Amino acid sequence: MTNTYLDKLRHSIEAVRNDIVAHPLYSHIHTIQDVQIFTQYHVYAVWDFMSLLKGLQQQLTCVQYPWVPVGNANTRYLINEIVAGEESDVDEQGNRCSHFELYCRAMQQMGAATEAIEQLLALLQQGVSVQEALDKLAVPPAVKQFVGFTFDILQQGNAALMAAVFTFGREDLIPDMFIHLVKDLEQKFPGQLEVFRYYLERHIEVDGGHHSHLAMEMVQELCGANEEAWQKATAAAVQALKMRNLLWSGALEAILAEQKISINK
Repeated sequence: MTNTYLDKLRHSIEAVRNDIVAHPLYSHIHTIQDVQIFTQYHVYAVWDFMSLLKGLQQQLTCVQYPWVPVGNANTRYLINEIVAGEESDVDEQGNRCSHFELYCRAMQQMGAATEAIEQLLALLQQGVSVQEALDKLAVPPAVKQFVGFTFDILQQGNAALMAAVFTFGREDLIPDMFIHLVKDLEQKFPGQLEVFRYYLERHIEVDGGHHSHLAMEMVQELCGANEEAWQKATAAAVQALKMRNLLWSGALEAILAEQKISINK
């Protein structure tokens, strides 16, 4: 059944979503070094995607004891199924792992630096706030703005806004051309991009298919027929995509800077 509210939301985000899919970043990735830089920006999106997921689970299900029923069973089912897939999927060898852990392993295989994201997690485990941790680590401005927006949404505690950002700022924004590029590089440099290629294919297969449908159902459940809720959800989705565009531009700037250094050597 057609949902007019959902159709309007999709129409509202179409232009900014297309800007990301057609972002010049992709056409400037030519080497493994370029992919490394890309992942050192993108890993923060993979991580805070997981944080959004857990924020939704806290809002929509009971995650403490004594247990009491929270919300509606259909919404609980939707979020719990997505959690299971994102937190405990299978890697290329069939072993259980989260998509974030898989991504970090892909970075390590290709030689990308993972120290910054590891230090972020270590600081958070010590009880340091996200904002303080980002400041301590001096992450790039684009990363700080991207992550800052996500945690602003989380702190508002509005499940519909979280769901909109989660649903419409997904990894299926990465176009097919990028996956083909990674496959070409993998053939030229065997053994360095296998895990990354698997991550891209697996994540887009899952998020672009089954999980995407579940997430859209979740947005519809949470917004219902509330016009104001849909307007706020749409605004949040648009802003999330703008933040993703900003992150991509930051990665592109870093790649171009490194390419210039290489040319001048």
